[in-house]
Amino acid sequence: MVLPHTLCSHVQNAFRARHLRISVPHTIQNLGILSILLRAGFISSLTRGTISEPDPQAFLQAGDAQQRIWADLKYRDDRPVLSEMALVSKPSKPVFMDAGELRRICSGRRAQTIRPLRMGEIAVVRTSGKENEWLEAREALELGLGGEVICRAL
Repeated sequence: MVLPHTLCSHVQNAFRARHLRISVPHTIQNLGILSILLRAGFISSLTRGTISEPDPQAFLQAGDAQQRIWADLKYRDDRPVLSEMALVSKPSKPVFMDAGELRRICSGRRAQTIRPLRMGEIAVVRTSGKENEWLEAREALELGLGGEVICRAL
């Protein structure tokens, strides 16, 4: 099982190394987190592919071990758009928040041990319902859902 800290460190290190594109294993978790980063404007595009290339046709024919998600990283004025990506929930200590606690961190107040979100910062939440959806904290708040706060990005 791929843990979220692997994706967080991979994305952050790729931005610091000025890579234009990264590939990560194709999992529901990675696809959920990367799609949130895409909607928030931290990356420019997502494509399914294989280890060697971002090709959707080859993705359909490849086995599970060969399937990858390719993300094009975004830069503005030769500076990375994403400057920091940190894990909030750890395997040893998951952080669950209800809608009221999410409202607190989104509105600039501390909840539990989590500091508030700054301007331009997002938090990724895996909702705790029938289907585990991956949402940004403000989207989960609009839907009145709580869940596990996985990571934050600025």
